Order: sequence, then structure tokens, then C-alpha cells
Amino acid sequence: MKPASAVFGILVFAGIIVLSGAFYTVHETEQVVVTQFGAPVGNSVTDAGLHFKVPFIQSVNRIEKRVLEWDGDPNQIPTKDKLFISVDTYGRWRIADPLLYFQRCKTEASAQSKLDDVLDGETRNAIARHELLEIIRTSNREPVLDDKLAEAAGAGSSIGTLDPISVGRVKIAQEILKKSQVRVSDLGIELLDIRFKRINYNPDVQEKIYERMISERLQIADKFRSEGQGEAARILGEKQRELLRINSEAYRTIEEIKGRADARATEIYTSAYNQGEEAYEFYEFQKTMETYIGTLDRSTMLILSTSSDFFKFLKGIDPDAEDE
Repeated sequence: MKPASAVFGILVFAGIIVLSGAFYTVHETEQVVVTQFGAPVGNSVTDAGLHFKVPFIQSVNRIEKRVLEWDGDPNQIPTKDKLFISVDTYGRWRIADPLLYFQRCKTEASAQSKLDDVLDGETRNAIARHELLEIIRTSNREPVLDDKLAEAAGAGSSIGTLDPISVGRVKIAQEILKKSQVRVSDLGIELLDIRFKRINYNPDVQEKIYERMISERLQIADKFRSEGQGEAARILGEKQRELLRINSEAYRTIEEIKGRADARATEIYTSAYNQGEEAYEFYEFQKTMETYIGTLDRSTMLILSTSSDFFKFLKGIDPDAEDE
């Protein structure tokens, strides 16, 4: 009985090994291609669950069922207007035909390499067919300008304006997607999407763009400076006119005050010296003496008639009396 039990145990153990090799599980996130001696057998298995295969002879090749990522390397690509730009793209794809995919690619690394060739090539072709303006813009939107910049640019200025486009970046990406989908379908791959991740200017192109931006800003600065100088000249002119007006009004006010003061002084003098004959003569004498002081000195020579009123108070002066 012992040898029979041993044989039975061996047979049971061998059966367990055979049965464990005959069944395999497919998860929801994967699909399977069964191969026999390296060649695919039957159709691919896409349904999750427990499945059967011939043990030892057939092998299970698990293939990703979820959406996969493709991330390309940045490439220096010339545009239609001969400007080099750095284009970095990315995409999403999935394995639509596992059997065809296994026959053409076998591994995900091989599939990524083939996608590099297809997508980089179509991206390069699309960029070369369009000008830079079409690649960096998506629509013919109206640029938003600061009020001061819009005022400085003026109605007929090209500063801050955008040339119209006919295609745009989004349509170019769609164009790359459609042409790439046709090419990768032979690999059992379905390309879901492709987008531009980053578009950078070549250093030479950047320098030209910076020069244009600087030139536009200098034009605006010159216009602001010119308007400022004109405004300063206007303010200075208004200041000068205001000063002249103030001085004129002040001079007029001064003259009016002086006139009123002289009139008042004359009125006071008149009332003071017009009180009698003696007061009148004293006033006449005082004013004449003031006139002498203001008009005569040692070098003054007057030629007057003896009947002149101006000479009246000089007639009785002794010329030698001053020396004494």
C-alpha cells in the first residue's frame, strides 16, 4: 500500500501542477495574447476572468489595456518662414488590436520607439508646412491693450495688433493626429490625442522678437515723451500768461491805489493849504523849494526870463551869501 500511496501522491501533485499551468487570470486592466512556441495562437483575450490554455506548450503574454502616455523629446524644427523653433509634444494612445500589436511591437518600449518615429515625423512635416504665426496662435482674438498703450499707439498704428491666421495651433495638432492615426493603426495602436506641450523660440528668433518688442516700446515711449514735452510747454505757456495777468492786475491795482492815495493827499494838501492867503503862499513856496531841490545843483544852468514864476524865489538870493 505504501508504494501505491506514493504513486497516487505523485500523480495528484503532477495533476495540480498541470492544472495550475492550464488556467490563467486576466485582470480588467490587461489583455492577453497566447503564444505557442513564440507564435500567437487564436485570438487575443480581452475579457477579464479565468481562461484556459495548453500547459507547458502555450505562454501568456499580458498587454496593457489602459490608456498609455507618449511624451516626445523637444526638437528643433524649421517653420515655413524659415524660423527654427523648439517643439515639445505629448500624446495619449492605447492598444486597440492586441494580436497585431504583439506581432508588430511585442513590447511597450518598441511601441514607444515606433511612436517616436511616426509622431516626430508628422510633427516635423506639419510645422514645416505652416508659418510661425499659425503655430503659436489658436484664434484671431483681439489683443487686450492697456488704455495708455492703446492711446499711445494711435488709430493707424500697428503696435499691439495681431496679423490674422487661417489655421492655428489647435488645427495643426488635429492635422498631426489624423495623419498619425492612419500610420499607427498598422501597429494595432489607436492614437487618442496629441498636443503641443511647449513651443519655444530658437535663441536667434527670440532675439528678433525681443528687438521688435523693444522697438515697439521705444516708439510708445517716444510718443509719451513727445506728448509730455508738449504738455510741459503748454503748462509753461499758461504759467507765463498767468504771471503776466497777475502782474498786470497787480500793477493796475497798485496804480489805482497810488492814484487814490495821490488824490487823497492832494485833497489833504488842498484842505491844509487852502485855508487862507498865507497858507496858499506857504504851499507855493514849499512846492517850489522841492522843485529846486529836485532839479538844481551846482552844475545846473538855467536860462529864464526875469518874469518867470520859476525864478520868482531866486530873485532875492545873494550869490555870495552861500560862500559866507
